[in-house]
Amino acid sequence: MIAEVREEWAGDAEAIRSVHLAAFPTANEADLVDQLRRDGDIAVSLVAVEDGAVVGHVLFSRMFVEADRREFDGLGLGPIAVLPDRQRSGIGSALIEAGVERAQSAGAQIIFVLGEPDYYGRFGFDAGVAAPFASPYAGPYLQARLLDGLRPPCSGRADYAPAFAGLE
Repeated sequence: MIAEVREEWAGDAEAIRSVHLAAFPTANEADLVDQLRRDGDIAVSLVAVEDGAVVGHVLFSRMFVEADRREFDGLGLGPIAVLPDRQRSGIGSALIEAGVERAQSAGAQIIFVLGEPDYYGRFGFDAGVAAPFASPYAGPYLQARLLDGLRPPCSGRADYAPAFAGLE
């Protein structure tokens, strides 16, 4: 059981990096978080804390989203990481749910995620919602969730923050 999901604090950066390094086979995700932080593109960054230690992290970054000739307040979910020995315990789900709630409270209208449809579908993400958006990541793994009753657009464009271009 997680003790707390809270906003990232200034002193959490090293612990967040450690969580991503432990959760993924390469440093790509940890480096991405660091670059998004340097670029000022983080909109929501939450940590899960147990016994005073960071055991999970989720980040939502700013995106450029345009649809039907108007701009929308869009965010990209990811990366998300949980320490390997704490995975499959609900921490990732708690982080995503809290992050979506904070994003919506902050005025986000649409959130994109690039990931496993069966997993992210549980949180309301759908590849069909993302399908009208031109993106380098277009396809079945690019999903979106509309917030605040926004209607699906006919066509549009969704661009992740520049730091994502550096991913291999």
